[in-house]
Amino acid sequence: MKQAVYSSRTADKFVVRLPDGMRENIAEVARNHHRSMNSEIIARLEQSLIQEGALGEELSMRLDSPELSLHERELLQRFRQLSHRQQNALIALIAHDVEMAVDAE
Repeated sequence: MKQAVYSSRTADKFVVRLPDGMRENIAEVARNHHRSMNSEIIARLEQSLIQEGALGEELSMRLDSPELSLHERELLQRFRQLSHRQQNALIALIAHDVEMAVDAE
């Protein structure tokens, strides 16, 4: 059976009302990550749900998703091979590095 290709026309849609200034913040972060605002929001929601264990395997982002670059696919594949403890440690390390880079600017 051939799997359906993701399309913005067929994807579920949900309107979100953002507090003042949040849209601009998301746009800036998305630019820094070389993603669209939609991809940035989806990535952050997915990360949060995975950390809480609330995202079932059938809903987690697939490695063949067109939303992912080649490097993102490789990182995701390697990240999934880590234990939950190792994943949390890596996220904390990356967050710390980002904070240090922002402070240095």
